[in-house]
Amino acid sequence: MSEEGHFATTNILVVGTGGQGVMTATEILAEAAIALGHDVKKTEVAGMAQRGGVVSSHLRFGRKVLSPQVTPGSADVVLGFEAAEAMRWRHMLRPGGLVLMNSGRLVPPIVELGLYEYPADPVGEIRAAGTHVVSFDASAIALELGDIRLGNTVMLGAISDHLPFPAEVLERCILQRFASKKPALVELNRKAFTAGRQAAEEAEKAAAPA
Repeated sequence: MSEEGHFATTNILVVGTGGQGVMTATEILAEAAIALGHDVKKTEVAGMAQRGGVVSSHLRFGRKVLSPQVTPGSADVVLGFEAAEAMRWRHMLRPGGLVLMNSGRLVPPIVELGLYEYPADPVGEIRAAGTHVVSFDASAIALELGDIRLGNTVMLGAISDHLPFPAEVLERCILQRFASKKPALVELNRKAFTAGRQAAEEAEKAAAPA
């Protein structure tokens, strides 16, 4: 975590493609931080998000935060909803920071249009650069639970043990969104959150040196 003035600040960059729930996930992370009394700033950059373009969302929170922008080399966590996007934003990470990523392949339109070549092994390339990577197929977990849209809750579960507050606070913020409107989705999102948390823990153990 970086210092801004005399106050520790957590910097998170959430990246992916349109329709994956990148901005919603950032909003929920912000709500959890606000609930615990943090000063929060966030900003989003969407490139044709509604058409599946790339999306990045910056989130900073601490006792006092002056700017919403995560600067290159200062992110504590890059939360990648899509593998190639996680690789593309690796330069934002601070030394010793974490790339937490969905290894599921969701090819963005710029690849389909031939403007960008999809990397053969995004996880391997990030790891080869000496970066701490935790990766698993969040898309597959969401589909197993019956809805690809649960992918953002899976990823929030994955980051929940890498935040400066209890995972339960984040889970509560997610479930409160559905409690009054769609009670049936509460249990589904609870399962997605738990599954993401477990998957990240297992991936962390698997990636640890023997």
